[in-house]
Amino acid sequence: MIESLVQSWDHFINYNSIWIQLAIAAAIVLLALLVKNIVTRIIFGIVLSLTSKTKTDIDRSVVMSFEGPMRWLIVTIGIYLALNYLSPPPEIMSVVSNLFRSAIIIYITWGFYNLVGSSVLTELIEKLEVDQSIIDFTATVLRFIIIALSVTVIAQEWDYDVSGFIAGLGLGGLAFALAAKDTAANVFGGIVIILDKPFAVGDWILTPSVEGTVEVMNFRTTKVRTFANALVTVPNSVLVNEAVTNWTRMEKRRVSFHLGVTYTTPRVKLQACVNRIKELLENHPEVHQDLIMVRFDQFNDSSLDIFIYFFTRTKVWTEFLAVKEEINFKIMEILEEEGVTVAFPSRSLYFENELKTDKNPFEGKE
Repeated sequence: MIESLVQSWDHFINYNSIWIQLAIAAAIVLLALLVKNIVTRIIFGIVLSLTSKTKTDIDRSVVMSFEGPMRWLIVTIGIYLALNYLSPPPEIMSVVSNLFRSAIIIYITWGFYNLVGSSVLTELIEKLEVDQSIIDFTATVLRFIIIALSVTVIAQEWDYDVSGFIAGLGLGGLAFALAAKDTAANVFGGIVIILDKPFAVGDWILTPSVEGTVEVMNFRTTKVRTFANALVTVPNSVLVNEAVTNWTRMEKRRVSFHLGVTYTTPRVKLQACVNRIKELLENHPEVHQDLIMVRFDQFNDSSLDIFIYFFTRTKVWTEFLAVKEEINFKIMEILEEEGVTVAFPSRSLYFENELKTDKNPFEGKE
């Protein structure tokens, strides 16, 4: 009789102990849900309020990208602690541990996946002044790499041998690279152009292949609008191996020419023209004053040459032509006032003996 009562009491204690353990485990999960809400509402709210005071949106994008994964991570930690408290058999606990570590990897992948798609990548790459298509392509490549790495790490976590798979990818990538070596060369050329930044969209460039305004830049080609309004598509592998002159980035525009006057010009008048032209340039508001040269340069075959060299302040082609035209008219005015004539190519022939004719060539043609 006594033994029966003892067994009944032990069974009652064990039965209640199981329910108590389940209640504690459930309380751990509920506590994790409560902490999740606190972290989301209070801590994330404080962090977002602090990041809103900064000059960049990068820190705010990082917080927002990991907000969702952080919520689920807290819940997952609570479930893991609850299951660990229940002390399941080692085989089950091993599976639970693998699931927990896999979940952590998934949450990290989730956060970085969101981060790549946020304004962080756009803000960083836009500083390179590249086309939107390049930003989209870069985001797609980075997301693929993030997912591939995540799958590989999770597979290793579950004791799968991925070395053969990785080696197969390497051989496949090598075969693909050999088959598409021209495309690969263009892609690497595009990367070099983006990093080196010899030009940007909207720049006026000159290369041995093309001259015009850059309209589109991507990883494979660069599209240039020529001054004949034609659109030329140039492979990046060609551009990266050519000398590129970026006219847009010049600080000022140069004017350089020789002004030839006749040999009959007196020295005094020639000196006066040189002095007045130099004074004109030094007092002109659109002429850059760093370097101005007006010199009697040389005795040419049919002229006395004045060398004129200066820079305009404007870089805009139409404004440059207007300034140049105005200065040319003022130079003509100076020459007219000084009575100096512009020379033109000519040649004089001198005969040692006077030419004689026996007959008037017009005689008898009346």
